[in-house]
Amino acid sequence: MRLGLYIVMGVLAALPSFAQEQPIQSTITAQIDAFKVKDYERAFTYASPTIHQIFQTPENFGGMVATGYPMVVNPAQVEMMDLRMVGGALWQRVRVTDQKGQSYLLDYQMIEGPDGWLINAVQLQKSNDVGA
Repeated sequence: MRLGLYIVMGVLAALPSFAQEQPIQSTITAQIDAFKVKDYERAFTYASPTIHQIFQTPENFGGMVATGYPMVVNPAQVEMMDLRMVGGALWQRVRVTDQKGQSYLLDYQMIEGPDGWLINAVQLQKSNDVGA
C-alpha cells in the first residue's frame, strides 16, 4: 500500500515539469527561429530581464550569440531533450547540430515571466557526439 502511495506522489510531483515542458520548448524554438533569420530584436524578447540588463540592446545580444553560440544561429537540427530542476532552477537540455554535422548540448535556464517563459542563461555542455 505504501509503495503505491509513493508512486502516486512521485507522479504528482513530476506533473508540473511536464506541464511546463511545452511552453518552455516553444520559447527556445521561437528564439532559435528568430536567430535563423537574424531577427535579433525578436530573439531578444525571449531573454530574461537579467539578459536585457547585461546586453542592453538586441544588437549586442545578437552579436554575443553569433560569436559565442554560432551553432544556434544557423542550426541544421534542434532536438529538445530533458527538462530538469537543478538547484531550484529549471534547465532545458537541447541538442543542436550545426551545418557541418557537429552536435552540441546546450542547457537553457528558464524563468517564468508575467507573459510566459524566458531564457535566463545558456550553458554549453560537453557532447559525446563526433561530427562527420
